Amino acid sequence: MDKKLLTIQDLSCVGQCSLTVALPILSAYGLETCVLPTAVLSNHTMFKQWSYLDLTPEIENIYKNWRANGFKFDAFLLGYLGKASLMDLSEQAFDEFSADGALKVIDPVFADNGKLYGGFDMQYVQGMAHLVRRADIILPNLTEACFMTGTEYSPVHSEAFVEEVMQKLRKLTGATAVITGVELDGQIGEAISEGGAIRYTMGEKLPRSSHGTGDIFASVFTAEYLGGAKVEAAARKASDFVKACLRATPAEHFYGVVFEQILKGQRK
Repeated sequence: MDKKLLTIQDLSCVGQCSLTVALPILSAYGLETCVLPTAVLSNHTMFKQWSYLDLTPEIENIYKNWRANGFKFDAFLLGYLGKASLMDLSEQAFDEFSADGALKVIDPVFADNGKLYGGFDMQYVQGMAHLVRRADIILPNLTEACFMTGTEYSPVHSEAFVEEVMQKLRKLTGATAVITGVELDGQIGEAISEGGAIRYTMGEKLPRSSHGTGDIFASVFTAEYLGGAKVEAAARKASDFVKACLRATPAEHFYGVVFEQILKGQRK
């Protein structure tokens, strides 16, 4: 694919999420995948205990050396940041290390099912609402889209509700919006706006969800889009990939999905 992409998110040493899914998936698609780890966790937070090492103090030193080496990136994928200061550092990366026409994809990663994840507050939400103004494509789930637009979340979705949220997103950012986790008529999928009418990519709702599937969706979507797929086609491909992972994952594998086996079969 001959493109160099920088993904900015945390690294969980055990657990299939964030960089441990983004790096192999993006690389398998032929992207030269560079990473900016925001933190190192012993394992992700679905386990009963974990350690956390904040790498924010090292980022300016990393940037210093990137400047000296003249690095530029053709695309950016932002995932879990966790701290408001990392939003400023991400904007700095956009400003200093973007090749001409660099694509900026942001997956907000701070909430789901109507609630903020632990450790986040409205100040973080407001910071993310500002950061997505810099994006070309955003991949919020419906909860995140509601928080960023100040919309009361409803567990019962309707096209009218989704369209209300999407209209507010359009006022917030000019980015193409792909809202994930939309449920309509017993199906689940994405609502897509590229500045015009909303399109939906709906499909089967599986009886299981799992940690890390949003990170997998974002990685496959970004790789497909950079490979030339249109937004709707990239969303369908990413959704199908996630569902294949869920179907292949044994029930006892509680902390993620076996994306490796699906990726292996797909890239043969």
